[in-house]
Order: sequence, then C-alpha cells, then structure tokens
Amino acid sequence: MREKPMSRATIAISVDADSARFFAEAAPAERRKYELLLGLRLRELTHGRARPLKEIMDDIGAQAEAQGLTPEMLESMLREE
Repeated sequence: MREKPMSRATIAISVDADSARFFAEAAPAERRKYELLLGLRLRELTHGRARPLKEIMDDIGAQAEAQGLTPEMLESMLREE
C-alpha cells in the first residue's frame, strides 16, 4: 500500500552562518536532499512515540538513500562542518 504524498509548506529556521552559507551555495539537487533530511528529522521529533536514536537514524538513512544520497556523500558532508 502506497502512502499518500504529504502536502508541503515552507518554514524559516535559524541556523549558524556557516550552515546557511553552505545551504545557499549548494546545487538545487543537494538542497532538496538537505531539506528532506531536515524535514524527516523534524517530523521524527514532533510526531509519534519516542524511538531509539539508532532506529530514527536508520529510517532517515534509508529514506535519504532512496532519494539518491549515498553514505559516501553524507560522510563527506559531515566532514565539511
């Protein structure tokens, strides 16, 4: 059974200057991946039962990978902080 697509809305969040610059300079495809990851994490924090962090991270990783984000790309992004 396929899940019904969620409607989308835009929000503004405050982040550190380096993260904002990095996001602004990213290619559109990369921005969509970051938005997906942030949206998934925010959803996890605001909906449902408390889950172990490993379970949340595994789910986020699987969904990000399904959207084209490879483990190597994620590791590279995390090293650039």
